[in-house]
Amino acid sequence: MVNSISKKIAVLVFVFFCLSIAGGNAADDKKQLKKRVAVFSFDDKSSHNYHWWTGQPVGEGMADMLVTALVKTGKYQVMERQEMNKVLEEQNLGQSGIVTQETAAQVGKMLGVELAIFGSVTEFGYSEGSTGGRLNNMGFGVGIKSSKATVGIDIRFVNTTTGEILKAESIRKENSKKGVSLDTDKFNFENQSQFDESIVGKATRDAINEIVTFCDGVVENIPWQAKIVTVSPKIIINSGALGGVNIGDELVVIRAGEELVDPDTGLSLGTTEAEIGRIKVTNNNIGNGKASECVAISGTGFARNDMVRMK
Repeated sequence: MVNSISKKIAVLVFVFFCLSIAGGNAADDKKQLKKRVAVFSFDDKSSHNYHWWTGQPVGEGMADMLVTALVKTGKYQVMERQEMNKVLEEQNLGQSGIVTQETAAQVGKMLGVELAIFGSVTEFGYSEGSTGGRLNNMGFGVGIKSSKATVGIDIRFVNTTTGEILKAESIRKENSKKGVSLDTDKFNFENQSQFDESIVGKATRDAINEIVTFCDGVVENIPWQAKIVTVSPKIIINSGALGGVNIGDELVVIRAGEELVDPDTGLSLGTTEAEIGRIKVTNNNIGNGKASECVAISGTGFARNDMVRMK
């Protein structure tokens, strides 16, 4: 009797263990899906006195830093700058150099990204102070200089499907140091390493890291989705291994219907949607992992630009 009960308990423990592993793997697969993000160059509203060591304007340099930081998290597929510029040029958008909510949403939708990030640099530079002092009571004064770097950014996160600003934040970071007064060129950096070690570099890095944290929170409320690129001769979607799509994944195909426009604001509230079928991933390495090949499980009449989401 005791042995029988022990065996039953052992079986139940084993089954529970297997289910836990399966559930954990499913959760991990879900986490591996990477949301697609477009980062636009920031408008520079600061003094314009500084440029990156590469010659880039401050706004462009900070946007590139954000792209790198997002990619390093391993959570996102970040759109390449040349693809964004191509769309901007083709659509005659952003000619003023200033990205708006509408521009970000429109370009982001064309690029097939879920989230667009844009903003402006409001502060970027140094301030100084000095105090008199004595050195080892030797009878002569020494000026002790304090330098402070300040970086300010207004940042916006836009849902490209609805055009809605999901989050808007003003970030301001400071970093300072003190030392014997010296005359130095404070933005004469030869490379990324020198910049990172400077007080302005550290303040900038703090600001970028905070944007990444905000981004992590924003994308949790945006469902992952991709689009059908072509259905002839095979069904191809615009996300693959690089985006966390796995062979065997089952996807729901969604057909967008009428756009819902708010009569008061004129802003898009999204579109009506209808499930028209399901497909399964058979090859997730098309275009070096940028796209996947799928087969139909149910439904017919799939077309380019139909959306797909996880089952």
